[in-house]
Amino acid sequence: MSIFSRIIDREIPADIVFESERLIAFRDLAPQAPVHLLVVPKTEEYANVSELAAGDPALLAEIVSTARELAAEHADGDFRLVFNTGANAGQTVFHVHAHVLAGGLAEGSLGGE
Repeated sequence: MSIFSRIIDREIPADIVFESERLIAFRDLAPQAPVHLLVVPKTEEYANVSELAAGDPALLAEIVSTARELAAEHADGDFRLVFNTGANAGQTVFHVHAHVLAGGLAEGSLGGE
């Protein structure tokens, strides 16, 4: 079980900013920008965005749409959407998730997770 599943199950506390039937979004504990949110599907079925795109493109579209709405709500609407895929790309939690970064970025910030 991933740390994200434990957050979804409320075993680990998080600053949740959005929740739907299929997604949850919360603030990153180590933010790389003034606004740094994680948008996470409630299913553990997909380890990364490539698997998600092949297996459930509608859920991927829902993540992107939710990211846009969250950026509008928590920042000025401008945002970066980052998916790390694989350990060599900085992925440390193998439960697909998107980083929503907004409000100005630290130089060199890639939203590692």
